[in-house]
Amino acid sequence: MSFWEFVADRWNRLLVEALLHVSAVVQCTVLAAVIGVGVGVAVYRSPVGSTIATALTSAILTIPSFALLGLLIPVLGLGVEPTVVALVLYGLLPIVRNTIVGLSGVDGAVRDAARGIGMTRLGTLTRIELRLAWPAILTGTRISAQMLMGIAAIAAYVRGPGLGVEIFAGLTRAGSANATNQAIAGTLGIVVLALVLDGVFALIGRFTTSRGIRGQ
Repeated sequence: MSFWEFVADRWNRLLVEALLHVSAVVQCTVLAAVIGVGVGVAVYRSPVGSTIATALTSAILTIPSFALLGLLIPVLGLGVEPTVVALVLYGLLPIVRNTIVGLSGVDGAVRDAARGIGMTRLGTLTRIELRLAWPAILTGTRISAQMLMGIAAIAAYVRGPGLGVEIFAGLTRAGSANATNQAIAGTLGIVVLALVLDGVFALIGRFTTSRGIRGQ
């Protein structure tokens, strides 16, 4: 069976797995963004806090994905739970780092002007600083989403959802009929999903960033 015949024969299954894959990545990216932006907001005014937050999230990325997922099995079992925890942890670094960089890069004169017209610190953060830092935060989120697209495939090791199931099944059946087709189908599916999701982020950036900020 040729590759395209294989895809046509398993199209419905591949489509479901693709939807599960992108759904897991998007949801985990959103969770990582909420946590990462929160951490960045909490520490960006403190050089020590920023260094610690960046170092800790960087340390997580040094842990091999197989090892982290394996360590989570005794605690969370198999399936969705270890997949979500691992993906969220891996997605934190770009978001935390870019949030800190974006907020730290806001001109102090802008903050002073906001306070001068009576804005509170919270008001200055939410209405001025976060808006100016938004392009950097979105870039960090975009990078995280692309990273998680590939890492999510490894989640098949703990019976996580997505196209990693096809890749693992194909690799474990190496040498048998259609094993290569199965692994390639899963891999190409992830590449296509990554490109589509990256395009979505580009559109989000275009429609949520003011022309003045884009032109800086």
